[in-house]
Amino acid sequence: MRTRVKICGLTRIEDALQAVNSGADAIGLVFYEPSPRYVDIAKAREIAAQIPAFVTVTALFVNPSKEQVEQVLSEVRIDLLQFHGQEPGEFCRQFGRNYIKAVPMREETDLVQIAAEFHDCSGLLLDTYKPGVPGGTGETFNWQWIPQTFAKPIILAGGLTPENAGQAIEAVHPWALDVSGGVEASKGIKSAEKISRFMQEVMRRV
Repeated sequence: MRTRVKICGLTRIEDALQAVNSGADAIGLVFYEPSPRYVDIAKAREIAAQIPAFVTVTALFVNPSKEQVEQVLSEVRIDLLQFHGQEPGEFCRQFGRNYIKAVPMREETDLVQIAAEFHDCSGLLLDTYKPGVPGGTGETFNWQWIPQTFAKPIILAGGLTPENAGQAIEAVHPWALDVSGGVEASKGIKSAEKISRFMQEVMRRV
């Protein structure tokens, strides 16, 4: 079975369509203003409207208010919520939507305990820990910290590129890869060539 892919941090319709046409299973829209990949509701609505059926539109939040999440859900086609801050399980599940929870990985991270708190999540997104930076570091972490068998689907993030995507799949066997900076030409602007190469590397390892 092929590893799934989410291309995250999309800010332009043409980049979203390139991701879809290259075979990505999901796209990510960032609703976190400090991020260089932030999109407002108007832009997010434009992008989401172009995404065909069976491609998952994911909304990424970092410690949002309940009202912010509800506003996005009411105005944009969103299929999946992604929480990338310190949101507790009860916050994440209150919206009645499928969600994934990001986990900043350290050697001592207790994934079993985290999976118990977020027992109803659709997957845990394992990302690089960097103090004060909620993802998008462009750095990998030690993949050996990830258990070989785990109760929840594992979504691997952090420093993924076309050059190491295949290695990541072979080392971790994740349910999905989540890439943002590794397929960019500049912050928030994707490279069609890098997206294509990334997806080709994934497709080779079915």
